[in-house]
Amino acid sequence: MLKYVLFDLDGTLTDSGLGITKAAQYALKDQGIDEPDISKLGFFVGPPLNKTFMEHYGMDEKHMLRAVDKFREYYNPIGVYENKPYEGVEDMLKACHNAGLKLAIASSKPQVMVYKVLNHFGLTSYFDVIIGSELDGRRTDKNEVVEEALRRLMANADETAMVGDRCYDMVGACNHDLMAIGVTYGYGTYLELKNAGAEKIVDTVQDLKNCLLASCGALQKCC
Repeated sequence: MLKYVLFDLDGTLTDSGLGITKAAQYALKDQGIDEPDISKLGFFVGPPLNKTFMEHYGMDEKHMLRAVDKFREYYNPIGVYENKPYEGVEDMLKACHNAGLKLAIASSKPQVMVYKVLNHFGLTSYFDVIIGSELDGRRTDKNEVVEEALRRLMANADETAMVGDRCYDMVGACNHDLMAIGVTYGYGTYLELKNAGAEKIVDTVQDLKNCLLASCGALQKCC
């Protein structure tokens, strides 16, 4: 029976795409890369920044580090607030918390920014553990984030689910033998989630709430 739930943040609990893509646009412009259409930068939501700049733009470490710094130059004071929780998220978290589930954040986003987002929207108190990456580049890999969240929760794998909107979340779950729950209302597709090993896939926050409550015995019908 489900006792612990790890949540990704961006694209799972909050719709952070506007702030992240505008920060990416700002960072790329500094490198001489002009992308006027931020809708084409959605792949920045979810994975670690360093990997995204290097894999999509072929940056070496020097240029990648500058790009990350410029991204944060925009995102930290402005972009972090170009963000909002998905409709029904607080109700879902409250219901899970009241059902006795232990909740955690497992995000590749810098931990200081995770706290900033959660505090801004009044969501911090729902979580027993909050794990993100370090600003110096440590613990950006999703596997490391999941491992630390499990350690801090003292959770058993067979009693734990990982919820996220991208393949990285599903792979992190599968690598630790967790229930992998994908959400399609974020930035990943059904096919991306399925191919990455999602055991369950839901389309709305309400469906996610029902699925989690059913998995911990609080509802009769699951997704």
